[in-house]
Amino acid sequence: MRLLFVSLMLLANLASAQPETHRYAIEIAGARVGTMTATRQTQGATTQYTIISDVLVNLLVYKVKIYYKTVCQYQGNKLLSAVVEAKTNRGDFASSTVWNGDHYDIKANQYKYERQARQTAPIDYSVANLYFSEPVGRNRVFAEYFGDYFLMSKTPKGTYRAQFDDREDEYIYEGGRLTRIIKKNAIKNFVIRLLE
Repeated sequence: MRLLFVSLMLLANLASAQPETHRYAIEIAGARVGTMTATRQTQGATTQYTIISDVLVNLLVYKVKIYYKTVCQYQGNKLLSAVVEAKTNRGDFASSTVWNGDHYDIKANQYKYERQARQTAPIDYSVANLYFSEPVGRNRVFAEYFGDYFLMSKTPKGTYRAQFDDREDEYIYEGGRLTRIIKKNAIKNFVIRLLE
């Protein structure tokens, strides 16, 4: 009996060490312009989320090139750190949110957006979590990129609308799994579609 218990514990530890990965296509008007990969890996009580997107778009009036990487570390349900790197044709940008004992130090320096803040309330759910769990009952989600919160609401059609200033994204889940994101844009919406 003891051998069975030890074997089951070892299998559980091995399973928790395996990363969970979701791959997405990024599209504009049905044409694929990039990829996104969302990975979650848990070791004991620590979970790391890594989101990487790579986009290259040549439109008539402008060219968009974006490499975007977010790495979040959680201890249980508490965000310990979130680091965002963005490399674009308009420059390189970064954001960080770091827990320092009794508060977060938040610094966001993104294209046409800057924020520095200190926050004492723990962050238990951020955009990185959206790729792995539906935000049921949440009315705000921490946006690592901005170092601030998206207002989150469920729409009548069952999707989730995330709003921050003049930006709006729509998250679509099927059976609790994120299958599409529509990033609203004045010129053309970006659609991020699950491949698997």
